[in-house]
Amino acid sequence: MLGLLIADKNVEARKQMADLLREAGYEVMVTNSAAKAIQNVLKKNTRILLMGTELDELNSAALVPLLKKCNRNLMIILVADDAPLPLIRKMRQEGIFYHALRPDEPEGKEEIRQVVKCALDSLARTSDASMAPVS
Repeated sequence: MLGLLIADKNVEARKQMADLLREAGYEVMVTNSAAKAIQNVLKKNTRILLMGTELDELNSAALVPLLKKCNRNLMIILVADDAPLPLIRKMRQEGIFYHALRPDEPEGKEEIRQVVKCALDSLARTSDASMAPVS
């Protein structure tokens, strides 16, 4: 099963993205808790994480390095409109997969669907490469 988690303190944003991805055929978990997000990543229940800029009063820039240490193959998609450029740069250096704006318009919704598909494809390629025989 694909572990797809939406972690955001904004209830409406979580619901909107969950509905969008469920309509696209994905099984989705949601949380507003940094602890639950970390727990899901540690247990390898989450392979793709869509997150806002803050969880439990913790800045996502502080969470990304921790999450990547828990699972270096975790695909993190930052979904935020209000993130300052220095924060986005720092998170890119820490290894986020993508930064998207909140999907308010139809184009934004399609962007979220496409980036999740791209992350899934990237995970599949990584899995295939790690299972290839060594010559």
